[in-house]
Amino acid sequence: MLGFEVKLKELKEKALAACAPYFRRVEDVAECNTLKILNVMGECKVAAAHFNVTSGYAYDDIGRMKLDEVYAKVFRAERALVRNQFVSGTHALATVLFGILRPGDELLSLTGKPYDTMQTVIGYDNPSPGSLKEFGVGYLELPLREGRVDMEGLAEAITARTKMVLIQRSRGYSMRPSLTIEDIRQITAAVKQIKADCICFVDNCYGEFTATEEPIEAGADIMAGSLIKNPGGGLAPTGGYIVGRGELVELAATRLTAPGMGDELGASLISNRLFFQGLFLAPHVVAQAIKGAIFAAEIFSALGYKTFPLAADARGDIIQAVELGSPEKLKAFCRGIQQFSPVDSFATPEPWDMPGYADEVIMAAGTFVQGSSLELSADGPMRPPYRVYLQGGLTFEHAVLGIMGAAQALVEF
Repeated sequence: MLGFEVKLKELKEKALAACAPYFRRVEDVAECNTLKILNVMGECKVAAAHFNVTSGYAYDDIGRMKLDEVYAKVFRAERALVRNQFVSGTHALATVLFGILRPGDELLSLTGKPYDTMQTVIGYDNPSPGSLKEFGVGYLELPLREGRVDMEGLAEAITARTKMVLIQRSRGYSMRPSLTIEDIRQITAAVKQIKADCICFVDNCYGEFTATEEPIEAGADIMAGSLIKNPGGGLAPTGGYIVGRGELVELAATRLTAPGMGDELGASLISNRLFFQGLFLAPHVVAQAIKGAIFAAEIFSALGYKTFPLAADARGDIIQAVELGSPEKLKAFCRGIQQFSPVDSFATPEPWDMPGYADEVIMAAGTFVQGSSLELSADGPMRPPYRVYLQGGLTFEHAVLGIMGAAQALVEF
């Protein structure tokens, strides 16, 4: 039987009481975003007819077209491309990069070293087969300054060759702060002042619905993310999205399909109900995940671990980092989470060479949808200082229990 030590139960009650004021702030954001989605779905006249499955070319797929319309309006964009054919968030991001950039163009990362899977897309150190580097696209990055975008260094970093800047909203495998909407607003304004035609591209993974505005409203030209993260609401079984300026989304669409085809085909091989309903639930589920992250920050800080962000800090994503200090504790933490998972609770996570990652990664992911990081999960690269990155939780109750399971594993270590 699963259970916890008395001291941990007492610590839980103290943590919940301390976090109560922060929870209310999260719930207010969720209510605002739920109203926004309700208004959009009503305006777009979403109906049961849009849930039908299609096959083949699906030229007349009204569900696919309606889903694009809804996403564009929710994210305040001119156009959207929402497809089950995207296999991951990285695939959606890569589609933007390859759709827009041409040989001789330059991509500049403003948030330092990008997330591991994006490094292989770029051809970061060594050209990966099919990478941007192999296609003659240049790459530079602006190192972070004390964990934040170096606003003073922008003018020197952006040159005549800079076609696009990449802004990663989430912290990735680092302890830097995630970007808030106000951060993104300041960054995009500064970029446009230096080079008005520079394209501001936001990697929005893990950031959707953590605030009442989204990056397009803060000046981004285009952004992309995964449907098995925040906007899928835990129901989307696969897929990704791209939203932004019309001509830029069109370029990405021709990369996903083919020139001349763009977004006019692509079968809904599974019911679009899962995508519509997932989007409707997303603000609530994201709030559950953030409340779990806040609780985790309080619990593990009390146990003496370095946590980032702290419980009281502003958040721009759903991720909670905990520095554990040893590979053994990283393994113990992930095994504690796995034990309290609804799926594969009997499994023992072990580090392995995941595709697209430079180091071995250990992952606790007893999820209904494989790889869904809106569901309670935890992972981390097997490299010093051995940090674990906790995210997700379809319900706050499950998040609390899983976090307690990880805490119990560390206490018993």
